[in-house]
Amino acid sequence: MANPLDSDAGSELFTNYEAELNLIQADLTQKLDTIPSLTGEPRKAALTSADRALDEAKEVLDSMRLEKANIPSNAKASVNKRFRNYETDIDAAKRKLAGLKDDRSALFGSRRYRDEPGAAPGDEQLEQRQQLLSGTDRLERSSGRLRESQRVALETEDIGRNTLADLGRQRETIEHTRGTLLESEGYTDRSNKTLRGMARRMATNKIVTIAIITVLVILIVAVIVSKFR
Repeated sequence: MANPLDSDAGSELFTNYEAELNLIQADLTQKLDTIPSLTGEPRKAALTSADRALDEAKEVLDSMRLEKANIPSNAKASVNKRFRNYETDIDAAKRKLAGLKDDRSALFGSRRYRDEPGAAPGDEQLEQRQQLLSGTDRLERSSGRLRESQRVALETEDIGRNTLADLGRQRETIEHTRGTLLESEGYTDRSNKTLRGMARRMATNKIVTIAIITVLVILIVAVIVSKFR
């Protein structure tokens, strides 16, 4: 069995996949070592369980294959070597399981098969039943994964609706703020006009005051001049 990924190499998700695969491999190895000592229905149940564990190992291995792209370049060589070891282990387990499945005499005890002299016609039906049970088990696992995917999709849809609602509220807030700014701008324009009007009136009053003072000065000068003549 391949060694676990070093703690300083690879992504955290890849490390999690590897730990999960190690557990599945240990369980699969135990099942494969136990099967040779079983016969009949217990053996069929153990084969089905081992088949399920092998499928799970393949799924985790596929996930690891995808996650390898996120491994840092300085760790890729070590990771690829370990990954190949895992592939070799899974292939070996697959071949061993196939060999155990082909041992029909252990699976059905002393029964004879249809293609052998004196074989019972019902043995083929038992094999078909075993295949049907295995297919049903895989279908149930696929249905479980589909239900999980649907659950995740529904959760994602809820998050999307909540996000859209938040964006709608934020848009209303922005529009309200924009309206307030426009209203404030209108008040500012009117204030500027008022200030410009006041400035014009002050300038006019200043000019009038200067003119009056000038006239008064001229009159005073004229009066003084007339007294000295």
